[in-house]
Amino acid sequence: MDSIVEAAEDKQIGIRDLVQSVGQASFSPVLLVPAIAVATPLSGIPMFSSLMGLLIFFVALQMLLRRDHLWLPEWLLSRKADGMRVRSAFERLRPILSWLDDHTQARLEAFAHRPLIFVPQILCVLSGLIMPFLEFVPFSSSLIGIAVSLLAFGMLARDGLFVMLGLVPYVGAAWLIIRVT
Repeated sequence: MDSIVEAAEDKQIGIRDLVQSVGQASFSPVLLVPAIAVATPLSGIPMFSSLMGLLIFFVALQMLLRRDHLWLPEWLLSRKADGMRVRSAFERLRPILSWLDDHTQARLEAFAHRPLIFVPQILCVLSGLIMPFLEFVPFSSSLIGIAVSLLAFGMLARDGLFVMLGLVPYVGAAWLIIRVT
């Protein structure tokens, strides 16, 4: 969190800066950054949800494929966002993330390890793919961002309870779709 806020001190922050601030060797923290960003009001910025969705897709796909290190295309790494907005959004999330960090532990471990770890990874891949389509309804990608954030946090902390909580927004979205149709 601190490294992201520090990286966002500049007027503009690039995707490359965000990825480098959390380290390319660990997939879950890199997945957590765009998911958290989309869960904030930043998702109202045109094309922001699409870019974060593509980042989620690329990172989650590489997690699923069990790659050793992260690779992202140059055209995605070169994209930039307003540094002050990113910094402000992440600073507002500090108390929530601190609370989450204090309340994680080894629970429901089967959901945070193989073979069941494939479920949240596949959901994250699919979430990244659908986010560009959610661009048409402002802030609708925030629900998916919350889900991916919980899934990524659960995978990072190896806390199956958070992985299970990450499924709740998908169930809610499915219920809404079924109810509307």
